[in-house]
Amino acid sequence: MSDDKVFDRPREPQDFEFGSEVVAVFDDMVSRSVPYYGEIQRMLAELVMDWAAPGTNVYDLGCATGNTLLAMDPFLAPTVGFVGVDDSAEMLEKCEAKFREAGVSRPFRLERADIGERVPIENASVVVLCLTLQFIRPIYREKLVRSIYEQLNENGCLILVEKLLCADPVLNRSFIRYYYDLKRRRKYSEMEIAQKREALENVLIPYTLEENTKLLDDCGFREVETFFRWYNFCGAIALK
Repeated sequence: MSDDKVFDRPREPQDFEFGSEVVAVFDDMVSRSVPYYGEIQRMLAELVMDWAAPGTNVYDLGCATGNTLLAMDPFLAPTVGFVGVDDSAEMLEKCEAKFREAGVSRPFRLERADIGERVPIENASVVVLCLTLQFIRPIYREKLVRSIYEQLNENGCLILVEKLLCADPVLNRSFIRYYYDLKRRRKYSEMEIAQKREALENVLIPYTLEENTKLLDDCGFREVETFFRWYNFCGAIALK
């Protein structure tokens, strides 16, 4: 796993992209940038064990290098298939290499698609959006979540992990400060923090927890419950 040094030197301002430069260091980047990333992956695997029915598929929309599906692999019935979807060809190439290296023997396929559009979902008992919805332009989010609901098997679930805004501006500023303190503890410099924040400004657009919950409710999910919260990061499960 290569060290994340994408923003450790002065760069011309540009929007964040999941291109080859980021793919090469993605696993280090996400593990250092997301609080309790390993624990979130473990929790996702536990939740999916309860909801992935044998003979159905688990979809990971925005699968990146495959960490979430790989975390689930040892715990699911061999008849549960994996479908990883991402719009980055470089991510999918890295994902497939990691699957081969890990010896994943269950049926799986990796598909390149714009997740902001309607993604065909077949025989899915679980769909995962792990740090993905926040990168979808807000005008397309309801369309995406509604299409997931409509295509999801009865009694299936959607698992969502997101960065959040706080409705209260004082708390929001505090939580962001605590988050940047975490990044400093994980050896990111002030320049790295500032340049990545600027690159993400127009790309990662978080909702409040209330907005995400309302979105899931409005799209038809019968029950929404949070299973993880750390300041401005949250995980929720929504049941069909």
